[in-house]
Amino acid sequence: MKTTVLEEKGIIEVCPGCGQRNRLQFSRLEAVTRCGHCKAELPGIAVPVEVQEQSFFASLLGSSSLPVLVDFWADWCGPCKMMAPELQRVAMKSVRRCIVAKVNTEGLPGLAEQYQVRALPTLVLFQGGREKARTEGARPAVEIERFIDQQLRAA
Repeated sequence: MKTTVLEEKGIIEVCPGCGQRNRLQFSRLEAVTRCGHCKAELPGIAVPVEVQEQSFFASLLGSSSLPVLVDFWADWCGPCKMMAPELQRVAMKSVRRCIVAKVNTEGLPGLAEQYQVRALPTLVLFQGGREKARTEGARPAVEIERFIDQQLRAA
């Protein structure tokens, strides 16, 4: 069972202590939150969040209090598969600073078309619901973190 799930109103995170499902609202992703059941502090979103529905993606971009780094990828793409563990590392280091989301372009081709994704993998950084920057091709975690840092400082 996945412990982190994207919904229209937020991200569902399972408490590592008691197993309770907790909804983290998009508008409060940077805040330290506690489990609604056991009151333990939740660790924050430390994994890439898979986008299953186009409407959920729109809600995430439109309401997220944090920048969102989106990985547009496909199952058949070798470089995409190579980059998956790198994005995992980035997500772990970016808790409460940036959300990492993954869009499978085979499952949601409309999003790839809407955002004019022409190569895979493509990373797009969104802030305040708008595209801030993008880069194409596989990258190690260090380069992805540098890309995020440079874009967020260039405000």
